[in-house]
Amino acid sequence: MLRKSSYLSVFISWLILLFFFSCSPKISNKIVHNKTKNVIIDSLPNTIISDTVKKVNLVEKHIIETGDKQFHKYLPLLAGKNVALAANQTSVIDSVHLLDFLLSRNINVVKIFALEHGFRGTVDRGEHFSAETDKKTGIPIIAVYGKNRKPKAEQLADIDIVIFDIQDVGVRFYTYISSMYLLMEACAENHKKFMILDRPNPLGFYVDGPVLKPQFKSFVGMLPIPVVHGLTLGEAALMINGEHWLKNGLQCDLTIIKAKNYKHSDFWYLPIKPSPNLPNDQAILLYPSLCFFEATEISIGRGTKFPFQVIAYPDVSFGTFSFIPKDIPGMQMNPVQEGKKCYGIDLRKTENVRFTLKYLIDFYNKFPDKSKFITRKRWFNLLAGNSELYNQIMSGMSEEAIRKTWQKDLNAYKEIRNKYLLYIDFE
Repeated sequence: MLRKSSYLSVFISWLILLFFFSCSPKISNKIVHNKTKNVIIDSLPNTIISDTVKKVNLVEKHIIETGDKQFHKYLPLLAGKNVALAANQTSVIDSVHLLDFLLSRNINVVKIFALEHGFRGTVDRGEHFSAETDKKTGIPIIAVYGKNRKPKAEQLADIDIVIFDIQDVGVRFYTYISSMYLLMEACAENHKKFMILDRPNPLGFYVDGPVLKPQFKSFVGMLPIPVVHGLTLGEAALMINGEHWLKNGLQCDLTIIKAKNYKHSDFWYLPIKPSPNLPNDQAILLYPSLCFFEATEISIGRGTKFPFQVIAYPDVSFGTFSFIPKDIPGMQMNPVQEGKKCYGIDLRKTENVRFTLKYLIDFYNKFPDKSKFITRKRWFNLLAGNSELYNQIMSGMSEEAIRKTWQKDLNAYKEIRNKYLLYIDFE
């Protein structure tokens, strides 16, 4: 039988061993999908962490950190590489833009790819812009929008890796996900690496809407996914690779730096507006429901300070709330119903917002000449991802009946989605 002193010695020995292992650097944890094409970086040795990082932010589990803040995980992968950056005004680490941060760490950023709304996020929807130079750094900016939506081989020739750090809003027809798809395809064709600094999805807490049919593929719908897809861009990229959706079934050499402590049930409040006409969280919540009005003459607040938060038409029978759309430089020019007093409803304080057709159906029912309600049929069908929704609205079907027609495809999509989730799901 051991004496008390022996027990004490054993106890102290175990404490020493426990302290040793807890202080030792953790082994790198990389999850590899599809053999060599996808790498998801979840954790790397803490010894790489810069001493400028606030340690409290790395250990408090309730703090969500975007992928770009996990710089101890990606900086070692960029050393000695020629880097192209796909970024915009949302690509900020605290108060420092990712471009400035990378340059301060001696990362060789040789060019910037600018998506819709431009590198600084001040270009209006659908407005084309030409190549330019970042005024602060002198680095050339290449527009991957308009006629040049997919980088050409010569535009990728002098780089090793493209970093994609853009805040998405989780809606199929929001074009950042389409730009990501085309950048991935260009990288796959030209044997370049592609890295995503992943960010939470502000609409990642549910999935809803019709799934796009292949014949309706366009820049406002590149993927066979529902209107509200419930994916981060990192998860969407995994799906694109895993389902072989790139041209000729190619797969991109993909690395994803995961966001930290994020769950799909979390609501992610955006500190910076992702585009000129999505100025706040309420606009983002309403965006998937109200965007269908873009194919009508109904105003959804473009040309006001509250776009995608109101619905109105120049007729007093549409509601008691009123406003007059006008040009707002840097936000909206030539808005629908410009200069006319529009009447309708104010949704700025509406709670528990999810994708719905009720507003579209309600305004259709109020419209005097229903045959002229949808003025741009092709655009409506591209947003819907099918031609059925147009016919269903025009025939007067209820939302409940319409929802039943897309449920089978939606359930099939959910099964595919489950294979590529990087974060704890909402279900």
